[in-house]
Amino acid sequence: MTELSAGQPYAAPLRWTSGDPAAAAHILQATARSVLDRGHEELWPPDTLTVDALAQDYPAAGWQVAWQGEQPVGCFVLMNPDPVFWAEKPAGEALYLHKLAVHPAAQGQGLSLLLLRRAEELTREAQRRWLRLDTDVTRPGLQAIYTSFGFETVDRQQVMTFEVFRYQKEV
Repeated sequence: MTELSAGQPYAAPLRWTSGDPAAAAHILQATARSVLDRGHEELWPPDTLTVDALAQDYPAAGWQVAWQGEQPVGCFVLMNPDPVFWAEKPAGEALYLHKLAVHPAAQGQGLSLLLLRRAEELTREAQRRWLRLDTDVTRPGLQAIYTSFGFETVDRQQVMTFEVFRYQKEV
């Protein structure tokens, strides 16, 4: 995912679906394999990317999938609240973005920007003030995507076994 550039427009027409964890799992699994194939540290453990495993942590209705024709090319999930990474924040003030991914076949075309715009749009529609997310401290490429989109660093936290930067953007 670090190959994505927020400055390049994604030219292909997209359609969006929600509540499709199977399509999201397909994208997430392909992305995780691609990260490893490029010699990077594991992004997500493969056993956490099955439909059943994703259902344990993320609401099925929160999944957003971008499609180009019949191919799922990008996804993310929105939550409210986020009891793990943002436990101290009250429900109702933000939506929380997780598992943003672009299928390897669609990377490098600026699709991450469109995914973030979609998340921002849905956050506004839900009448939330903030869009929040976290990312591992060892992922400077992802951090650059988020800050270039206007997210501000809130803090650095140890959450369970993860060390993350937490970001937010007022929408």
